[in-house]
Amino acid sequence: MQPVHSARAPAAIGPYSQGIVVGEFLFTSGQVALDPASGALVAGDAATQTGRVMENLRAVLAAGGCGPEHVVKTTVFLLDMNDFTQMNEVYGAFFAPHKPARSTVQVARLPKDARVEIECVARIPG
Repeated sequence: MQPVHSARAPAAIGPYSQGIVVGEFLFTSGQVALDPASGALVAGDAATQTGRVMENLRAVLAAGGCGPEHVVKTTVFLLDMNDFTQMNEVYGAFFAPHKPARSTVQVARLPKDARVEIECVARIPG
């Protein structure tokens, strides 16, 4: 197992890695809408927060030798399922035209009281 780290994504706020490479797969930790420079939660609605989450994931994927097109599965955690449409629009644009498998669940609470958290599994090319 090889830990993955990107300075372009928020530092881990606990005892975990941003991502782990195992064989030909990269498993990312869940990303919330933290600004990598300040560590503060990005204010805004679910669409705004999803945009930051996707950029954080892009950085971790790149550090592991992947891009969005290599993602095979995501899990989306929403504070409120009523935010699904906002999240889905940003999510869809990030992955277009690629469509990884996905699960989406509503949760009681997320770190830093974020509205959205997303984790993914990607197959490293080559």
